[in-house]
Formats: sequence, C-alpha cells, structure tokens
Amino acid sequence: MSRAYEEIVDFITSGPSPQSLVAFRASEAAQERVADLINREKEGTLSEDKTSELEHSLQIEHIMRLAKARARLHLQSVGT
Repeated sequence: MSRAYEEIVDFITSGPSPQSLVAFRASEAAQERVADLINREKEGTLSEDKTSELEHSLQIEHIMRLAKARARLHLQSVGT
C-alpha cells in the first residue's frame, strides 16, 4: 500500500471531525512522491506500475477534495 493510502486510511479510522477533515493535508513525503510521479509522467519516464500509482493517488486526492467540500458545507449548516 502506498504512503498516501496509508495516511488516508489512518486518518479516516481516527474518526476525524469535519474541522479536522477540512484541515487535513498529506505529509510532505506523500506530496513530494506525487509531484515526482507527475514530473516523471511529463518526461515520459513513468513505468506502468508508477502510472497506476499516480492514477490512484489522483483518485485519492479527488475523494479527499469531495469530502472536504462536504465537511465545509456541514460546518456552514451548523454555524461553525
């Protein structure tokens, strides 16, 4: 399991509050890994396995953005 997956799984299982969800950021190492994969993809040097890793990382990012948007709406509805 990639670092990004592990971080997300650990975060979700911690039972985060909407505030924690909005504030969540991947670790510097996970961010650097994704940036490296994106750069290597642009250079055309990304293997099939690493392409799959990048696609999964981008899917995780998309899910987290949706969750953060939902958490923000929840916070607005409760007046926090």
